[in-house]
Amino acid sequence: MATAVQENLPPSLDSKADQPPLFDGTTRLYTCYTCPFAQRVWITRNYKGLQDKIKLVPLNLQDRPAWYKEKVYPGNKVPALEHNGKIIGESLDLIKYVDSNFEGTSLLPNDPAKKEFAEELFTYTDTFTRDVFTSFKGDPIKEAGPAFDYLEKALHKFDDGPFFLGQFGLVDIAYIPFVERFQIFLSEAFKYDITAGRPKLAAWIEELNKIDGYKQTKTDPKELVEFYKSRFLAQK
Repeated sequence: MATAVQENLPPSLDSKADQPPLFDGTTRLYTCYTCPFAQRVWITRNYKGLQDKIKLVPLNLQDRPAWYKEKVYPGNKVPALEHNGKIIGESLDLIKYVDSNFEGTSLLPNDPAKKEFAEELFTYTDTFTRDVFTSFKGDPIKEAGPAFDYLEKALHKFDDGPFFLGQFGLVDIAYIPFVERFQIFLSEAFKYDITAGRPKLAAWIEELNKIDGYKQTKTDPKELVEFYKSRFLAQK
Protein backbone atom coordinates (compact mmCIF):
# COMPACT_ATOMS: atom_id res chain seq x y z
CA MET A 1 0.00 0.00 0.00
CA ALA A 2 1.79 3.13 -1.24
CA THR A 3 -0.06 5.38 1.15
CA ALA A 4 2.86 7.53 2.25
CA VAL A 5 3.46 9.03 -1.21
CA GLN A 6 3.42 12.81 -0.81
CA GLU A 7 2.20 14.14 -4.13
CA ASN A 8 2.89 17.47 -5.75
CA LEU A 9 -0.71 18.31 -6.52
CA PRO A 10 -1.46 19.83 -9.93
CA PRO A 11 -3.07 23.30 -10.00
CA SER A 12 -6.84 23.56 -10.49
CA LEU A 13 -8.06 24.22 -14.03
CA ASP A 14 -10.32 27.23 -14.59
CA SER A 15 -12.38 28.42 -17.57
CA LYS A 16 -9.22 29.57 -19.39
CA ALA A 17 -7.43 26.21 -19.09
CA ASP A 18 -7.00 23.86 -22.01
CA GLN A 19 -8.69 20.48 -21.92
CA PRO A 20 -6.41 17.48 -21.32
CA PRO A 21 -6.55 14.94 -24.17
CA LEU A 22 -9.62 12.71 -23.86
CA PHE A 23 -9.41 8.90 -24.12
CA ASP A 24 -5.67 8.80 -24.83
CA GLY A 25 -5.24 5.80 -22.54
CA THR A 26 -4.62 7.87 -19.38
CA THR A 27 -6.95 7.21 -16.45
CA ARG A 28 -8.04 10.59 -15.05
CA LEU A 29 -9.97 11.54 -11.95
CA TYR A 30 -11.72 14.86 -12.52
CA THR A 31 -11.96 16.30 -9.06
CA CYS A 32 -12.00 19.42 -6.90
CA TYR A 33 -9.73 19.69 -3.87
CA THR A 34 -12.50 21.11 -1.67
CA CYS A 35 -15.42 18.85 -2.72
CA PRO A 36 -16.33 16.12 -0.18
CA PHE A 37 -17.88 13.88 -2.87
CA ALA A 38 -14.70 13.99 -4.96
CA GLN A 39 -12.62 13.49 -1.82
CA ARG A 40 -14.15 10.02 -1.41
CA VAL A 41 -12.58 8.86 -4.68
CA TRP A 42 -9.32 10.67 -4.01
CA ILE A 43 -8.93 8.83 -0.67
CA THR A 44 -9.72 5.47 -2.32
CA ARG A 45 -7.10 6.12 -4.99
CA ASN A 46 -4.46 7.12 -2.45
CA TYR A 47 -5.13 4.29 -0.02
CA LYS A 48 -4.87 1.69 -2.78
CA GLY A 49 -1.56 3.23 -3.92
CA LEU A 50 -2.87 4.23 -7.36
CA GLN A 51 -1.20 7.64 -7.53
CA ASP A 52 0.68 6.64 -10.70
CA LYS A 53 -2.29 4.85 -12.27
CA ILE A 54 -5.00 7.51 -11.81
CA LYS A 55 -4.05 11.07 -12.69
CA LEU A 56 -5.77 13.93 -10.83
CA VAL A 57 -7.39 16.62 -12.97
CA PRO A 58 -8.58 19.23 -10.42
CA LEU A 59 -11.19 21.78 -11.52
CA ASN A 60 -12.05 25.19 -10.14
CA LEU A 61 -15.80 24.75 -9.58
CA GLN A 62 -16.38 28.49 -9.18
CA ASP A 63 -14.90 29.08 -12.64
CA ARG A 64 -15.10 25.69 -14.28
CA PRO A 65 -14.01 25.08 -17.87
CA ALA A 66 -16.83 24.90 -20.45
CA TRP A 67 -15.19 21.87 -22.09
CA TYR A 68 -15.83 19.79 -18.99
CA LYS A 69 -19.62 19.78 -19.47
CA GLU A 70 -19.49 19.85 -23.27
CA LYS A 71 -16.93 17.14 -23.90
CA VAL A 72 -16.17 15.20 -20.71
CA TYR A 73 -19.12 14.88 -18.32
CA PRO A 74 -22.54 16.35 -19.25
CA GLY A 75 -23.56 16.21 -15.56
CA ASN A 76 -20.90 18.92 -15.02
CA LYS A 77 -20.19 17.68 -11.48
CA VAL A 78 -17.19 16.11 -9.82
CA PRO A 79 -16.00 13.48 -9.32
CA ALA A 80 -15.85 11.79 -12.70
CA LEU A 81 -13.44 9.07 -13.81
CA GLU A 82 -12.09 8.64 -17.32
CA HIS A 83 -11.15 4.98 -17.71
CA ASN A 84 -11.07 2.50 -20.59
CA GLY A 85 -12.72 4.86 -23.06
CA LYS A 86 -15.63 5.89 -20.86
CA ILE A 87 -16.55 8.47 -18.22
CA ILE A 88 -18.18 7.35 -14.97
CA GLY A 89 -19.67 9.62 -12.30
CA GLU A 90 -21.30 9.49 -8.84
CA SER A 91 -18.94 9.21 -5.89
CA LEU A 92 -20.33 6.05 -4.21
CA ASP A 93 -20.37 4.20 -7.54
CA LEU A 94 -16.84 5.40 -8.22
CA ILE A 95 -15.27 4.26 -4.96
CA LYS A 96 -16.70 0.77 -5.61
CA TYR A 97 -15.49 0.92 -9.22
CA VAL A 98 -11.95 1.94 -8.27
CA ASP A 99 -11.89 -0.74 -5.59
CA SER A 100 -12.92 -3.53 -7.94
CA ASN A 101 -11.18 -2.46 -11.17
CA PHE A 102 -7.69 -1.63 -9.89
CA GLU A 103 -5.08 -3.52 -7.89
CA GLY A 104 -4.52 -3.04 -4.18
CA THR A 105 -6.17 -4.22 -0.97
CA SER A 106 -9.91 -4.81 -1.36
CA LEU A 107 -11.87 -2.24 0.62
CA LEU A 108 -15.10 -4.23 0.88
CA PRO A 109 -15.32 -7.30 3.15
CA ASN A 110 -16.22 -10.83 2.02
CA ASP A 111 -18.24 -11.53 5.17
CA PRO A 112 -21.96 -11.54 4.15
CA ALA A 113 -23.13 -9.82 7.37
CA LYS A 114 -20.57 -7.05 6.86
CA LYS A 115 -21.46 -6.73 3.18
CA GLU A 116 -25.13 -6.30 4.06
CA PHE A 117 -24.33 -3.70 6.72
CA ALA A 118 -22.05 -1.88 4.26
CA GLU A 119 -24.97 -1.43 1.86
CA GLU A 120 -27.18 -0.19 4.69
CA LEU A 121 -24.56 2.41 5.61
CA PHE A 122 -24.05 3.48 1.98
CA THR A 123 -27.80 4.01 1.70
CA TYR A 124 -27.83 6.16 4.83
CA THR A 125 -25.12 8.59 3.59
CA ASP A 126 -27.60 10.89 1.81
CA THR A 127 -29.90 11.07 4.84
CA PHE A 128 -26.93 11.74 7.10
CA THR A 129 -25.55 14.63 5.04
CA ARG A 130 -29.00 16.14 4.40
CA ASP A 131 -29.98 16.07 8.09
CA VAL A 132 -26.75 17.69 9.23
CA PHE A 133 -26.71 20.35 6.50
CA THR A 134 -30.36 21.19 7.27
CA SER A 135 -29.51 21.55 10.97
CA PHE A 136 -27.13 24.45 10.20
CA LYS A 137 -30.21 26.63 9.63
CA GLY A 138 -31.77 25.66 12.96
CA ASP A 139 -30.50 24.06 16.16
CA PRO A 140 -27.68 21.66 15.18
CA ILE A 141 -27.25 20.18 18.66
CA LYS A 142 -30.87 19.01 18.64
CA GLU A 143 -31.35 18.41 14.92
CA ALA A 144 -27.98 16.89 13.94
CA GLY A 145 -27.60 14.84 17.14
CA PRO A 146 -29.58 11.81 15.89
CA ALA A 147 -27.42 11.60 12.75
CA PHE A 148 -24.22 11.38 14.81
CA ASP A 149 -25.92 8.97 17.24
CA TYR A 150 -26.64 6.71 14.25
CA LEU A 151 -22.91 6.64 13.42
CA GLU A 152 -21.98 5.97 17.04
CA LYS A 153 -24.38 3.03 17.16
CA ALA A 154 -23.14 1.70 13.80
CA LEU A 155 -19.55 1.77 15.07
CA HIS A 156 -20.59 -0.60 17.89
CA LYS A 157 -21.76 -3.34 15.53
CA PHE A 158 -18.40 -5.01 14.79
CA ASP A 159 -15.67 -5.08 17.41
CA ASP A 160 -12.71 -6.34 15.34
CA GLY A 161 -11.42 -2.82 14.73
CA PRO A 162 -12.22 0.88 15.16
CA PHE A 163 -13.90 1.28 11.76
CA PHE A 164 -17.50 0.71 10.62
CA LEU A 165 -16.88 -2.86 9.46
CA GLY A 166 -13.99 -3.49 11.84
CA GLN A 167 -11.25 -2.87 9.29
CA PHE A 168 -10.83 0.30 7.21
CA GLY A 169 -12.84 0.29 3.98
CA LEU A 170 -15.19 2.04 1.59
CA VAL A 171 -17.84 2.79 4.22
CA ASP A 172 -15.34 4.85 6.23
CA ILE A 173 -14.30 6.60 3.03
CA ALA A 174 -17.94 7.40 2.22
CA TYR A 175 -18.47 9.19 5.55
CA ILE A 176 -15.20 10.82 6.55
CA PRO A 177 -15.18 13.78 4.10
CA PHE A 178 -18.51 14.92 5.53
CA VAL A 179 -17.78 14.13 9.18
CA GLU A 180 -14.49 16.02 8.80
CA ARG A 181 -16.31 19.15 7.60
CA PHE A 182 -19.21 18.85 10.04
CA GLN A 183 -16.86 18.45 13.00
CA ILE A 184 -14.91 21.59 12.07
CA PHE A 185 -17.93 23.75 11.29
CA LEU A 186 -20.18 22.69 14.18
CA SER A 187 -17.35 23.26 16.64
CA GLU A 188 -16.45 26.67 15.21
CA ALA A 189 -19.91 28.08 14.48
CA PHE A 190 -22.03 26.44 17.20
CA LYS A 191 -19.49 25.29 19.83
CA TYR A 192 -20.90 21.79 19.32
CA ASP A 193 -18.47 18.89 19.82
CA ILE A 194 -19.83 15.96 17.80
CA THR A 195 -17.61 13.48 19.69
CA ALA A 196 -18.86 14.41 23.19
CA GLY A 197 -20.61 11.35 24.60
CA ARG A 198 -19.73 9.40 21.46
CA PRO A 199 -16.50 7.54 22.27
CA LYS A 200 -16.61 5.26 19.21
CA LEU A 201 -16.99 8.23 16.87
CA ALA A 202 -14.08 9.99 18.61
CA ALA A 203 -11.88 6.88 18.25
CA TRP A 204 -12.93 6.44 14.60
CA ILE A 205 -11.91 10.02 13.69
CA GLU A 206 -8.64 9.62 15.59
CA GLU A 207 -7.76 6.40 13.72
CA LEU A 208 -8.67 7.89 10.35
CA ASN A 209 -6.32 10.80 11.02
CA LYS A 210 -3.44 8.30 11.14
CA ILE A 211 -4.08 7.17 7.55
CA ASP A 212 -1.77 8.94 5.08
CA GLY A 213 -4.05 8.36 2.09
CA TYR A 214 -6.76 10.34 3.89
CA LYS A 215 -4.59 12.98 5.60
CA GLN A 216 -3.30 14.22 2.24
CA THR A 217 -6.86 15.00 1.10
CA LYS A 218 -8.06 17.03 4.09
CA THR A 219 -9.62 20.39 3.49
CA ASP A 220 -8.33 23.70 4.88
CA PRO A 221 -10.39 24.34 8.07
CA LYS A 222 -10.32 28.15 7.78
CA GLU A 223 -11.50 28.12 4.17
CA LEU A 224 -14.19 25.59 5.01
CA VAL A 225 -15.58 27.64 7.92
CA GLU A 226 -15.70 30.80 5.78
CA PHE A 227 -17.40 28.95 2.92
CA TYR A 228 -20.02 27.29 5.15
CA LYS A 229 -20.67 30.53 7.05
CA SER A 230 -21.35 32.40 3.82
CA ARG A 231 -23.49 29.55 2.50
CA PHE A 232 -25.51 28.60 5.57
CA LEU A 233 -25.39 31.47 8.05
CA ALA A 234 -25.49 34.55 5.84
CA GLN A 235 -29.30 34.65 5.84
CA LYS A 236 -29.64 34.30 9.61
